[in-house]
Amino acid sequence: MYRPLLFAAVIAASLAAAQPPAAAPAQANHDLGFKDTPMLPGLPWHVHDPDRPHPPVVTPAPASSPAAPPSDAIVLFNGTDLSAWQSHYSTITRAGRPGPVEWKLVDGVVEVVPHTGDIATKKSFKDVQLHIEWSAPTPPVGNSQNRGNSGVLLMGLYEIQVLDPWENPTYADGQAGAIYGQWPPLANPGRKPGEWNSYDIIFEAPRMDGDKLLRPAYATVFFNGVLVQNHQELMGPMVYRAVAHYSAQPAEAPLVLQNHNSPVRFRNIWLRELSLDTSH
Repeated sequence: MYRPLLFAAVIAASLAAAQPPAAAPAQANHDLGFKDTPMLPGLPWHVHDPDRPHPPVVTPAPASSPAAPPSDAIVLFNGTDLSAWQSHYSTITRAGRPGPVEWKLVDGVVEVVPHTGDIATKKSFKDVQLHIEWSAPTPPVGNSQNRGNSGVLLMGLYEIQVLDPWENPTYADGQAGAIYGQWPPLANPGRKPGEWNSYDIIFEAPRMDGDKLLRPAYATVFFNGVLVQNHQELMGPMVYRAVAHYSAQPAEAPLVLQNHNSPVRFRNIWLRELSLDTSH
């Protein structure tokens, strides 16, 4: 009387073996962003949200000769030396200390040397008008945040993202011209790898009383002559996968160029110190 039960068990096992294995859950593509990060205050988006709309691509005017600094500018790099700069701790690894610059200076251009830390100006600044030109490596290597990544950090804290902008999908608040982790650019007027891009930035430093915020920082950014940030209020210093917030900081601090271990090139860097507390 056990034979029918045994036969039924054999048939059930055979049918189970014939079923295809259950599909593994799809893995999120973190090159395009994250859904497990905090929500940005007052916005329907996570930090680095893959669903946040991307700006339209805009073709900039043809690249011309580098913009010459005005008479009252502080020239930070004119292609001949890096005497205005020193090495700095890395904003990626938090390692390093001030010392000689280890980036490469060749043919009037300074190039990031991977794993040598950031570089910072010897002088500290507050409110500034900054002009800087940069070029993503060619041929391009990597993708998303691992392709032509660097950054312009005002006061060493507030990052305007440098990233290869040409056909390089990534999260909107991390692409070139973004206020990193906070505000995508209004447009993407980036040029191909190897071609020169320019940023013209007006930065208003925050006003603090100890750790109390009196007035937030603001940034206006032109990317290849195209407005991409319009007097945008910053939520706080740059942070990865988290919501930025303010804490005690110096009134002035150096300008920092980030080493993200990609050989991004820079040239023609100058700024003008501004007195934005003065009424006119």
